[in-house]
Amino acid sequence: MNRITQLFNIQYPIIQGGMIWNSGYKLASAVSNAGGLGLIGAGSMYPEVLREHIQKCKKATDKPFGVNIPMLYPNIEEIMQIVKEEGVKIVFTSAGNPKTWTPFLKENGITVVHVVSSTKFALKAQEAGVDAVVAEGFEAGGHNGRDETTTLTLIPMVKEQVTIPLIAAGGIASGRGMLAAMCLGADGVQMGSRFAASTESSAHDNFKKTIVATKEGDTQLTLKELAPVRLIKNKFYNDVQELYAKCPSKEDLENLLGKRRAKRGMFEGDLVEGELEIGQIAGIIHDILPVQNIMENVIQEFNQAKQEMITFEF
Repeated sequence: MNRITQLFNIQYPIIQGGMIWNSGYKLASAVSNAGGLGLIGAGSMYPEVLREHIQKCKKATDKPFGVNIPMLYPNIEEIMQIVKEEGVKIVFTSAGNPKTWTPFLKENGITVVHVVSSTKFALKAQEAGVDAVVAEGFEAGGHNGRDETTTLTLIPMVKEQVTIPLIAAGGIASGRGMLAAMCLGADGVQMGSRFAASTESSAHDNFKKTIVATKEGDTQLTLKELAPVRLIKNKFYNDVQELYAKCPSKEDLENLLGKRRAKRGMFEGDLVEGELEIGQIAGIIHDILPVQNIMENVIQEFNQAKQEMITFEF
């Protein structure tokens, strides 16, 4: 056992990212059943929809699972109340100050993990009393850090500063990636993109097929003035770049983005006008597989790579 498997009472130190429009109860329960920690992504759910997914997840697995909550959520009080009422044991928080909700969650016996993109925020999370941090490099898909710190540099810098368990995220989709992150000091890994391209992901098939077709250089971090987000380069992305050429105001960018653009892209499958969020690592994702197969492949590759490293000497 390591610190992450112990903290969550799971078999493998692999956490599935709580991605909006991808992470319903089917994905979360499948990851938990396969020995990892599945997360329901509350960021794209109305409160009562989240409650329904938590209840369905309890029926679909007897293993630990959690809920990922972006704290920018408009119904945050209601969401936290539902998590408490439904007896959720693990919550990952992001996009906000961990001091705001960590005491409430801890008082209710909930294990709290906060997602950070820098050492400074990792230390703030530790001070706030969280049980672990996810340090996410800017290779990651979706909303991201402004500093563009890569996972390769972020993990050892955070490791040097914090004493609580550390989970690496951003650019990890394989057993070799997992081993590399753990060699850098991570206790476990969080994978998003690889699970987005799974059979159980709630994303639209169009989006899943686009992930598989995505190659090196096909994604870009943009919209830093609003909330930095890594997108696949499609028509919507090109529209954003054209607007940047005109030195837009923040309001201009907000007007172009509009509402429900991520839902349109990832959940409804509009590959032209939708927001398609995925990590740089999509370039090595070549198939849509059941979660069980993904987990088996990752663990097998991890063990094989570890064995190769043991026999490697200078």
